[in-house]
Amino acid sequence: MRSFTTMPLIIDSHQDIAFNMLNYGRDYTRSALKTRQLEAGTTTPDRNGDATAGWPEYQRGQVAVIFSTLYATPAKNKELGDTILYKDYNTAHRLYRDQIDVYRKLTDSHPDKFRLISSTPELDSVIEHCSQPSAGAEGHPVGLIYLMEGADGIRSPHELSEWWELGLRMIGLAWAGTRYSGGTGNPGPLTDEGRQLISAMADYNFILDLSHMDVAAAVESLDRYEGPVMATHANCAALMKGSESNRHIPDHVIHGLIERDGVIGVIPFNTFLKVGWIRKNGSRREEVPLDVLIAHIDHICQLAGNAQHVGIGSDFDGGFGLQSIPPELDTVADLQLIASKLTARGYSDADAANVLGGNWLRFLRKNLPS
Repeated sequence: MRSFTTMPLIIDSHQDIAFNMLNYGRDYTRSALKTRQLEAGTTTPDRNGDATAGWPEYQRGQVAVIFSTLYATPAKNKELGDTILYKDYNTAHRLYRDQIDVYRKLTDSHPDKFRLISSTPELDSVIEHCSQPSAGAEGHPVGLIYLMEGADGIRSPHELSEWWELGLRMIGLAWAGTRYSGGTGNPGPLTDEGRQLISAMADYNFILDLSHMDVAAAVESLDRYEGPVMATHANCAALMKGSESNRHIPDHVIHGLIERDGVIGVIPFNTFLKVGWIRKNGSRREEVPLDVLIAHIDHICQLAGNAQHVGIGSDFDGGFGLQSIPPELDTVADLQLIASKLTARGYSDADAANVLGGNWLRFLRKNLPS
């Protein structure tokens, strides 16, 4: 791996940090390895996999910024052991607000380790700190940007001003299907409420995340939404032939994102890289080498004709962990291996750096408020 001072910065466009803190009691100021030790013998590794992220790993991997989710599971989609559940929109609203409080407490208690970002000056302050030569010895604060994953916590478009004031800048309408949009496992277009919501979102220039949206809803959003668009964590449907899931993103949606100067974050999750790979059925990590993820990156680059529209949205540890990622990866720090894999394929160092973080940095500087 490259030396610390020469590694490109990573911007990870999807991590469920607050959910993991509340649902599993994880502490992101400590290392993933320490978390694994503490969770050994508990049910958490079976439910969520062994931890892959923590502040020491963010430092080793030069992880500068994370899109940090506000996420709760719809009760109808309850997974074993999930406690962050909502049956109604008022409960979703409360749970998302609770997670904002978690992030605020984390950053207030550990300002040397984590900082909230809701504007370009705050972003640039974090990036400047990470880029200083002294950061390697002292460590750098990791920037956290709120990302709402599933918009059921927004009870009406009139609440967007409240969420904006709280620092929310990114909204994904779906996880499973919501009242706003068809989603994973629940096909369908935008609903009338969804059309009203994105119309109101455009007034604030919220960034719309197409991840988890059904294809019909994503296509309609690209046609209707006037603000910035992205996909924080989605792999290429064209490379998942035989999959019956609507979770993956087809080429015509990728083209639409490229035309709108969006970025797509790819996910190093084996189930989203090899059709039929299921941990509980005995699938092995070795079946899905890191080169499979590189193929998804390359596919997006080929569609774009450049390396400016793809990034990394790890989804660590969003329902999976060490047992379900390519064997070359142990923690989030090892995402740096993607750079050498890309240069071995003929990509320039600049292209590799853009995939790890530069593309998301450009996108954020263009679309966050000043």
